[in-house]
Amino acid sequence: MPFRPRYTGLIDKYRDRLPVHDDTRIISLGEGNTPLIRLNNVPAQTGKDVDIYVKYEGLNPTGSFKDRGMTMAVTKAVEEGSRAIICASTGNTSAAAAAYAARAGISAFVLIPDGKIAMGKLAQAMMHGAVVIQIKGNFDAGMQLVKEVGKDAPVTIVNSINPYRLQGQKTAAFEIIEELGRAPDFHCLPVGNAGNITAHWIGYCEYSSASGDHVTEACAFCQGHCRFAGGAVVGNRPKMVGYQAAGSAPFMRGEMVDNPETVATAIRIGHPQSWDQAWKVSEESGGWFDECSDEEILAAQKLLAEREGVFCEPASATSLAGALRDIGNGKIPEGSSVVCTLTGHGLKDPDTAIKQSTTPVMTVEATLESVKSVILDNLA
Repeated sequence: MPFRPRYTGLIDKYRDRLPVHDDTRIISLGEGNTPLIRLNNVPAQTGKDVDIYVKYEGLNPTGSFKDRGMTMAVTKAVEEGSRAIICASTGNTSAAAAAYAARAGISAFVLIPDGKIAMGKLAQAMMHGAVVIQIKGNFDAGMQLVKEVGKDAPVTIVNSINPYRLQGQKTAAFEIIEELGRAPDFHCLPVGNAGNITAHWIGYCEYSSASGDHVTEACAFCQGHCRFAGGAVVGNRPKMVGYQAAGSAPFMRGEMVDNPETVATAIRIGHPQSWDQAWKVSEESGGWFDECSDEEILAAQKLLAEREGVFCEPASATSLAGALRDIGNGKIPEGSSVVCTLTGHGLKDPDTAIKQSTTPVMTVEATLESVKSVILDNLA
Protein backbone atom coordinates (compact mmCIF):
# COMPACT_ATOMS: atom_id res chain seq x y z
CA MET A 1 0.00 0.00 0.00
CA PRO A 2 1.57 3.35 -1.01
CA PHE A 3 2.67 5.68 1.79
CA ARG A 4 0.71 8.89 2.10
CA PRO A 5 2.17 11.63 4.34
CA ARG A 6 -0.08 12.69 7.20
CA TYR A 7 -1.89 15.94 6.52
CA THR A 8 -0.79 18.48 9.13
CA GLY A 9 -2.69 21.62 8.22
CA LEU A 10 -2.75 24.36 5.63
CA ILE A 11 0.37 26.22 6.80
CA ASP A 12 2.55 23.16 6.31
CA LYS A 13 0.94 22.47 2.94
CA TYR A 14 1.31 26.02 1.61
CA ARG A 15 4.33 27.14 3.60
CA ASP A 16 6.05 28.63 0.53
CA ARG A 17 3.02 30.85 -0.11
CA LEU A 18 2.51 32.10 3.44
CA PRO A 19 4.47 34.55 5.63
CA VAL A 20 6.12 32.00 7.92
CA HIS A 21 9.72 30.98 8.48
CA ASP A 22 11.35 27.56 8.64
CA ASP A 23 11.58 27.77 12.43
CA THR A 24 8.10 29.23 13.01
CA ARG A 25 6.12 27.27 15.59
CA ILE A 26 2.93 26.35 13.75
CA ILE A 27 -0.34 26.43 15.74
CA SER A 28 -2.59 24.02 13.88
CA LEU A 29 -5.57 21.74 14.38
CA GLY A 30 -5.36 20.18 10.91
CA GLU A 31 -7.54 22.83 9.28
CA GLY A 32 -8.09 23.14 5.54
CA ASN A 33 -8.33 20.33 2.99
CA THR A 34 -12.13 20.58 3.14
CA PRO A 35 -14.26 18.81 0.52
CA LEU A 36 -15.39 20.43 -2.71
CA ILE A 37 -18.71 18.67 -3.33
CA ARG A 38 -20.37 18.63 -6.74
CA LEU A 39 -24.12 18.95 -6.27
CA ASN A 40 -26.09 16.21 -8.04
CA ASN A 41 -29.73 17.00 -7.35
CA VAL A 42 -30.12 20.73 -6.73
CA PRO A 43 -28.86 21.96 -10.15
CA ALA A 44 -31.60 19.99 -11.94
CA GLN A 45 -34.20 22.13 -10.20
CA THR A 46 -32.90 25.23 -11.96
CA GLY A 47 -33.63 23.80 -15.41
CA LYS A 48 -30.23 25.12 -16.47
CA ASP A 49 -27.04 23.40 -17.53
CA VAL A 50 -24.63 24.46 -14.77
CA ASP A 51 -22.08 22.73 -12.55
CA ILE A 52 -22.50 23.77 -8.92
CA TYR A 53 -19.94 22.86 -6.29
CA VAL A 54 -20.00 23.66 -2.59
CA LYS A 55 -16.79 24.19 -0.64
CA TYR A 56 -17.84 22.70 2.69
CA GLU A 57 -15.88 24.77 5.21
CA GLY A 58 -18.07 23.45 7.99
CA LEU A 59 -15.73 20.44 8.15
CA ASN A 60 -12.86 22.49 9.54
CA PRO A 61 -11.88 21.61 13.15
CA THR A 62 -14.18 24.12 14.87
CA GLY A 63 -16.81 23.87 12.14
CA SER A 64 -16.19 27.01 10.10
CA PHE A 65 -13.87 28.71 7.61
CA LYS A 66 -12.53 30.90 10.43
CA ASP A 67 -10.01 28.17 11.27
CA ARG A 68 -8.10 28.93 8.07
CA GLY A 69 -7.39 32.46 9.17
CA MET A 70 -7.01 31.66 12.85
CA THR A 71 -4.18 29.18 12.37
CA MET A 72 -2.18 31.96 10.69
CA ALA A 73 -3.23 34.74 13.09
CA VAL A 74 -2.42 32.74 16.23
CA THR A 75 0.79 31.31 14.76
CA LYS A 76 2.05 34.85 14.08
CA ALA A 77 0.81 36.14 17.44
CA VAL A 78 2.80 33.45 19.23
CA GLU A 79 5.83 34.06 17.01
CA GLU A 80 5.71 37.75 17.96
CA GLY A 81 5.53 36.91 21.68
CA SER A 82 1.87 37.62 22.37
CA ARG A 83 0.35 35.97 25.44
CA ALA A 84 -3.30 36.75 24.61
CA ILE A 85 -5.62 37.31 21.67
CA ILE A 86 -8.91 39.18 21.42
CA CYS A 87 -11.78 39.34 18.92
CA ALA A 88 -15.31 40.54 18.41
CA SER A 89 -17.54 37.84 17.02
CA THR A 90 -20.98 36.80 15.87
CA GLY A 91 -19.92 33.30 16.94
CA ASN A 92 -17.58 31.47 14.58
CA THR A 93 -14.56 33.71 15.14
CA SER A 94 -14.93 33.33 18.90
CA ALA A 95 -15.03 29.53 18.58
CA ALA A 96 -11.94 29.45 16.39
CA ALA A 97 -10.02 31.99 18.48
CA ALA A 98 -10.77 30.06 21.67
CA ALA A 99 -9.70 26.73 20.18
CA TYR A 100 -6.44 27.96 18.66
CA ALA A 101 -5.55 29.92 21.80
CA ALA A 102 -6.06 26.73 23.81
CA ARG A 103 -3.84 24.86 21.36
CA ALA A 104 -1.16 27.54 21.68
CA GLY A 105 -1.37 27.80 25.46
CA ILE A 106 -2.34 31.49 25.48
CA SER A 107 -5.43 33.38 26.64
CA ALA A 108 -8.41 34.34 24.50
CA PHE A 109 -10.87 37.18 25.12
CA VAL A 110 -14.00 37.23 22.98
CA LEU A 111 -16.70 39.92 22.76
CA ILE A 112 -20.07 38.68 21.60
CA PRO A 113 -23.44 40.44 21.12
CA ASP A 114 -25.98 39.82 23.87
CA GLY A 115 -28.61 37.31 22.73
CA LYS A 116 -27.46 37.31 19.11
CA ILE A 117 -25.17 34.30 19.01
CA ALA A 118 -26.11 30.72 18.17
CA MET A 119 -25.77 28.42 21.16
CA GLY A 120 -23.50 25.97 19.37
CA LYS A 121 -20.91 28.70 18.87
CA LEU A 122 -21.17 30.05 22.40
CA ALA A 123 -20.70 26.55 23.77
CA GLN A 124 -17.47 26.19 21.80
CA ALA A 125 -15.94 29.41 23.09
CA MET A 126 -16.85 28.52 26.66
CA MET A 127 -15.58 24.93 26.47
CA HIS A 128 -12.25 26.02 25.00
CA GLY A 129 -11.71 28.25 28.01
CA ALA A 130 -12.03 31.71 26.50
CA VAL A 131 -13.01 34.69 28.62
CA VAL A 132 -16.42 35.47 27.09
CA ILE A 133 -17.54 39.09 27.37
CA GLN A 134 -21.16 39.55 26.31
CA ILE A 135 -21.90 43.17 25.43
CA LYS A 136 -25.27 44.94 25.26
CA GLY A 137 -24.72 45.84 21.62
CA ASN A 138 -24.15 44.24 18.22
CA PHE A 139 -21.03 42.95 16.49
CA ASP A 140 -20.16 46.38 15.12
CA ALA A 141 -20.09 47.85 18.63
CA GLY A 142 -17.94 44.95 19.76
CA MET A 143 -15.53 45.45 16.88
CA GLN A 144 -15.08 49.11 17.76
CA LEU A 145 -14.35 48.20 21.38
CA VAL A 146 -11.82 45.56 20.34
CA LYS A 147 -9.94 48.06 18.18
CA GLU A 148 -9.83 50.54 21.06
CA VAL A 149 -8.69 47.91 23.58
CA GLY A 150 -6.01 46.73 21.15
CA LYS A 151 -4.35 50.14 21.20
CA ASP A 152 -3.34 49.80 24.86
CA ALA A 153 -3.83 46.27 26.17
CA PRO A 154 -1.18 43.56 25.59
CA VAL A 155 -3.41 41.52 23.29
CA THR A 156 -3.33 40.67 19.57
CA ILE A 157 -6.52 41.33 17.61
CA VAL A 158 -7.45 38.29 15.51
CA ASN A 159 -10.44 39.66 13.59
CA SER A 160 -10.02 39.98 9.83
CA ILE A 161 -8.39 43.41 10.23
CA ASN A 162 -5.39 41.23 11.13
CA PRO A 163 -3.76 40.70 7.69
CA TYR A 164 -2.57 37.22 8.63
CA ARG A 165 -6.21 36.10 8.84
CA LEU A 166 -6.69 36.78 5.14
CA GLN A 167 -3.43 35.01 4.34
CA GLY A 168 -4.76 31.82 5.89
CA GLN A 169 -8.18 32.16 4.30
CA LYS A 170 -6.77 32.63 0.79
CA THR A 171 -5.76 28.94 0.80
CA ALA A 172 -9.38 27.93 0.13
CA ALA A 173 -8.93 29.34 -3.38
CA PHE A 174 -5.74 27.28 -3.80
CA GLU A 175 -7.59 24.09 -2.89
CA ILE A 176 -10.46 24.81 -5.27
CA ILE A 177 -8.08 25.34 -8.20
CA GLU A 178 -6.15 22.18 -7.37
CA GLU A 179 -9.34 20.10 -7.39
CA LEU A 180 -10.95 21.62 -10.48
CA GLY A 181 -7.71 22.11 -12.43
CA ARG A 182 -8.74 25.73 -12.96
CA ALA A 183 -10.62 28.49 -11.21
CA PRO A 184 -14.42 28.34 -11.46
CA ASP A 185 -16.28 30.83 -13.62
CA PHE A 186 -18.15 32.20 -10.60
CA HIS A 187 -17.37 32.03 -6.91
CA CYS A 188 -20.31 32.88 -4.63
CA LEU A 189 -19.88 33.72 -0.95
CA PRO A 190 -21.93 34.98 1.97
CA VAL A 191 -20.75 38.46 2.94
CA GLY A 192 -20.72 39.84 6.46
CA ASN A 193 -17.43 41.45 7.45
CA ALA A 194 -16.23 40.90 3.84
CA GLY A 195 -12.84 39.47 4.81
CA ASN A 196 -13.50 36.10 3.20
CA ILE A 197 -14.41 37.38 -0.28
CA THR A 198 -11.27 39.54 -0.09
CA ALA A 199 -9.11 36.60 0.98
CA HIS A 200 -10.38 34.37 -1.82
CA TRP A 201 -9.55 37.03 -4.38
CA ILE A 202 -6.01 37.28 -2.99
CA GLY A 203 -5.70 33.51 -3.47
CA TYR A 204 -7.05 33.52 -7.01
CA CYS A 205 -4.83 36.47 -7.95
CA GLU A 206 -1.71 34.78 -6.61
CA TYR A 207 -2.46 31.54 -8.38
CA SER A 208 -3.02 33.27 -11.71
CA SER A 209 0.27 35.17 -11.51
CA ALA A 210 2.36 34.72 -14.63
CA SER A 211 5.56 35.93 -13.00
CA GLY A 212 5.58 34.11 -9.69
CA ASP A 213 6.16 37.43 -7.94
CA HIS A 214 3.76 39.65 -6.00
CA VAL A 215 0.54 40.25 -7.90
CA THR A 216 -0.39 43.93 -8.09
CA GLU A 217 -4.05 43.36 -7.24
CA ALA A 218 -3.35 41.03 -4.33
CA CYS A 219 -0.76 43.29 -2.72
CA ALA A 220 -3.32 46.04 -2.35
CA PHE A 221 -5.18 43.69 -0.01
CA CYS A 222 -2.49 41.72 1.81
CA GLN A 223 -0.40 44.66 3.04
CA GLY A 224 2.78 43.06 1.79
CA HIS A 225 2.32 39.76 3.63
CA CYS A 226 1.79 37.48 0.62
CA ARG A 227 4.51 35.18 -0.65
CA PHE A 228 3.95 33.31 -3.88
CA ALA A 229 6.60 30.99 -5.24
CA GLY A 230 5.79 28.67 -8.09
CA GLY A 231 5.05 30.63 -11.23
CA ALA A 232 1.94 30.40 -13.33
CA VAL A 233 -0.53 27.66 -12.52
CA VAL A 234 -3.79 28.83 -14.06
CA GLY A 235 -4.73 31.84 -16.10
CA ASN A 236 -8.38 32.43 -15.25
CA ARG A 237 -9.93 34.09 -12.24
CA PRO A 238 -13.60 33.86 -11.29
CA LYS A 239 -16.21 36.54 -11.04
CA MET A 240 -16.63 37.05 -7.30
CA VAL A 241 -20.25 37.33 -6.18
CA GLY A 242 -21.11 38.37 -2.64
CA TYR A 243 -24.57 37.79 -1.18
CA GLN A 244 -25.84 39.48 1.96
CA ALA A 245 -28.91 39.02 4.11
CA ALA A 246 -31.52 41.64 3.19
CA GLY A 247 -31.69 42.92 6.76
CA SER A 248 -27.93 43.29 6.90
CA ALA A 249 -26.84 44.46 3.46
CA PRO A 250 -24.60 47.55 3.56
CA PHE A 251 -23.09 46.71 0.17
CA MET A 252 -26.57 46.88 -1.36
CA ARG A 253 -27.44 50.10 0.47
CA GLY A 254 -24.14 51.72 -0.49
CA GLU A 255 -23.55 52.69 3.12
CA MET A 256 -23.12 51.20 6.55
CA VAL A 257 -26.18 49.78 8.33
CA ASP A 258 -26.44 50.65 12.02
CA ASN A 259 -28.98 48.05 13.18
CA PRO A 260 -28.66 44.93 11.03
CA GLU A 261 -31.10 42.08 11.59
CA THR A 262 -31.20 38.59 10.06
CA VAL A 263 -31.68 34.97 11.04
CA ALA A 264 -28.25 34.40 9.49
CA THR A 265 -26.44 35.64 12.60
CA ALA A 266 -22.96 34.93 11.22
CA ILE A 267 -23.42 37.75 8.68
CA ARG A 268 -25.38 40.10 10.92
CA ILE A 269 -22.81 42.84 10.40
CA GLY A 270 -23.65 46.37 9.30
CA HIS A 271 -20.16 47.89 9.30
CA PRO A 272 -17.89 45.51 7.33
CA GLN A 273 -14.21 45.90 8.22
CA SER A 274 -13.12 44.96 4.68
CA TRP A 275 -15.49 47.47 3.03
CA ASP A 276 -13.00 49.07 0.62
CA GLN A 277 -11.28 45.80 -0.26
CA ALA A 278 -14.54 44.04 -1.07
CA TRP A 279 -15.65 46.80 -3.43
CA LYS A 280 -12.30 46.47 -5.16
CA VAL A 281 -12.75 42.69 -5.46
CA SER A 282 -16.15 43.16 -7.07
CA GLU A 283 -14.79 45.71 -9.52
CA GLU A 284 -11.65 43.79 -10.49
CA SER A 285 -13.38 40.42 -10.87
CA GLY A 286 -16.41 41.70 -12.77
CA GLY A 287 -18.66 40.34 -10.05
CA TRP A 288 -21.46 41.90 -8.02
CA PHE A 289 -23.24 42.05 -4.69
CA ASP A 290 -26.84 41.10 -4.05
CA GLU A 291 -29.11 40.27 -1.13
CA CYS A 292 -31.34 37.41 -0.06
CA SER A 293 -34.32 37.44 2.28
CA ASP A 294 -34.26 35.32 5.42
CA GLU A 295 -36.93 33.14 3.81
CA GLU A 296 -34.71 32.48 0.77
CA ILE A 297 -31.73 31.72 3.00
CA LEU A 298 -33.60 29.20 5.13
CA ALA A 299 -35.16 27.56 2.08
CA ALA A 300 -31.71 27.07 0.54
CA GLN A 301 -30.38 25.62 3.81
CA LYS A 302 -33.23 23.13 3.91
CA LEU A 303 -32.95 22.27 0.21
CA LEU A 304 -29.25 21.55 0.51
CA ALA A 305 -29.74 19.34 3.54
CA GLU A 306 -32.71 17.40 2.15
CA ARG A 307 -31.55 16.98 -1.45
CA GLU A 308 -27.76 16.72 -1.11
CA GLY A 309 -27.11 15.62 2.48
CA VAL A 310 -25.05 18.73 3.22
CA PHE A 311 -25.97 20.53 6.45
CA CYS A 312 -24.74 24.10 6.73
CA GLU A 313 -25.65 27.00 9.00
CA PRO A 314 -28.05 29.68 7.68
CA ALA A 315 -25.40 32.25 6.73
CA SER A 316 -23.65 29.64 4.60
CA ALA A 317 -26.80 28.96 2.61
CA THR A 318 -26.90 32.60 1.50
CA SER A 319 -24.30 31.81 -1.16
CA LEU A 320 -26.40 29.00 -2.64
CA ALA A 321 -29.66 30.95 -2.36
CA GLY A 322 -28.20 33.82 -4.35
CA ALA A 323 -26.50 31.58 -6.87
CA LEU A 324 -29.69 29.64 -7.61
CA ARG A 325 -31.58 32.87 -8.19
CA ASP A 326 -28.91 34.27 -10.53
CA ILE A 327 -28.70 30.99 -12.41
CA GLY A 328 -32.46 31.08 -12.84
CA ASN A 329 -32.52 34.64 -14.15
CA GLY A 330 -29.55 34.09 -16.46
CA LYS A 331 -27.12 36.42 -14.73
CA ILE A 332 -24.98 33.33 -14.24
CA PRO A 333 -25.16 31.81 -17.75
CA GLU A 334 -25.63 28.19 -18.73
CA GLY A 335 -22.44 26.19 -19.09
CA SER A 336 -20.86 27.93 -16.09
CA SER A 337 -18.98 26.31 -13.25
CA VAL A 338 -20.01 27.78 -9.91
CA VAL A 339 -18.46 27.33 -6.48
CA CYS A 340 -20.48 28.32 -3.41
CA THR A 341 -18.63 28.65 -0.13
CA LEU A 342 -20.48 27.11 2.82
CA THR A 343 -18.86 28.93 5.69
CA GLY A 344 -20.08 26.92 8.68
CA HIS A 345 -21.62 23.63 9.78
CA GLY A 346 -25.33 23.35 10.46
CA LEU A 347 -24.74 22.15 14.02
CA LYS A 348 -23.53 25.65 14.84
CA ASP A 349 -27.19 26.70 15.03
CA PRO A 350 -29.36 23.65 15.78
CA ASP A 351 -32.27 25.69 17.12
CA THR A 352 -32.88 27.41 13.78
CA ALA A 353 -32.62 24.10 11.94
CA ILE A 354 -35.13 22.35 14.19
CA LYS A 355 -37.62 25.23 13.94
CA GLN A 356 -37.87 24.93 10.17
CA SER A 357 -37.78 21.14 9.94
CA THR A 358 -41.00 19.65 8.58
CA THR A 359 -40.10 16.08 9.49
CA PRO A 360 -41.79 15.28 12.83
CA VAL A 361 -40.23 13.27 15.61
CA MET A 362 -42.64 10.35 16.09
CA THR A 363 -43.10 8.64 19.44
CA VAL A 364 -44.47 5.10 19.39
CA GLU A 365 -44.53 2.03 21.58
CA ALA A 366 -41.33 -0.01 21.60
CA THR A 367 -42.87 -2.85 19.58
CA LEU A 368 -42.07 -4.29 16.18
CA GLU A 369 -45.60 -3.67 14.98
CA SER A 370 -45.52 0.02 15.94
CA VAL A 371 -42.20 0.68 14.23
CA LYS A 372 -43.18 -1.27 11.09
CA SER A 373 -46.43 0.70 10.90
CA VAL A 374 -44.59 4.02 10.83
CA ILE A 375 -42.20 2.78 8.14
CA LEU A 376 -44.95 1.41 5.92
CA ASP A 377 -47.06 4.57 6.31
CA ASN A 378 -44.15 6.74 5.22
CA LEU A 379 -43.31 4.51 2.25
CA ALA A 380 -46.89 4.40 1.01
